[in-house]
Amino acid sequence: MTKTLKIAFQGEPGANSHIAISDAYPTAEAMPCATFEDALSAISSGEADLGMIPIENSVAGRVADIHHLLPQSGLFIVGEWFLPIRHQLVAVPGAKLEDIKTVESHVHALGQCRRIIRKFGLKPIVAGDTAGSARIIAERGDKSCAAISSRLAAQIYGLDILAEDIEDEAHNTTRFVVLAREPRWAAQGSGPLVTTFVFRVRNLPAALYKAMGGFATNGVNMTKLESYMVDGNFFATQFYADVDGHPEDRNLAFALDELKFFSREFRIVGVYPGHPFRATFTER
Repeated sequence: MTKTLKIAFQGEPGANSHIAISDAYPTAEAMPCATFEDALSAISSGEADLGMIPIENSVAGRVADIHHLLPQSGLFIVGEWFLPIRHQLVAVPGAKLEDIKTVESHVHALGQCRRIIRKFGLKPIVAGDTAGSARIIAERGDKSCAAISSRLAAQIYGLDILAEDIEDEAHNTTRFVVLAREPRWAAQGSGPLVTTFVFRVRNLPAALYKAMGGFATNGVNMTKLESYMVDGNFFATQFYADVDGHPEDRNLAFALDELKFFSREFRIVGVYPGHPFRATFTER
């Protein structure tokens, strides 16, 4: 008998992470977790086989917690998924748009739907997550309260959709990474690949500039470079980077060798297939 894949996510049933799991792994069991730490712990302990974790959004930017939690977790990226985010204004059955006084949701969802909030003069209330806000207003039963959530959350909690696809920006998309306990490098030459790594440069003048030079001279495309503080130390900066290619590709191997020379710490977090959504990226 084939074991059902169990995939952890942060949030409640109906969250966008839940939708990403359903889209990417239709036969898997989605495992809700209260926090990102809980989701990562579930993967590390073996309670979950994988994790579906949001890492950045085209409107809100990076998901701040993940960049410092991921390197510490010891987990590995084995895939990625891009999900267009479609927000719905939901309320208890029988409520009308003119009844609504307040709207609650995750802070990012509220920020991504400013126009409709302003248009109807609603009071925004920050909640823990989109699906949780849908559950809360369903339990409360107050026709003056609305939430911003997914269509799936509205279905799960028996809510009416008062306004559809209310996000301000049509390009609103979240990138998720799929995490596992063990590294599973994609095979070299198996298609467009992404290599993700973290590093800290040595405390030398122009060390970061010199470390980055190898990517330019070897023609490696770096699609992401993020910095964040380590252990609350203003002078200890760790970097998170995505590049195109496989570490055994000649040009990327040379670039990484140069990076390592100027770095005190370096670790590859994952080598995985690039999602087809990347092909839609265009320069403006």
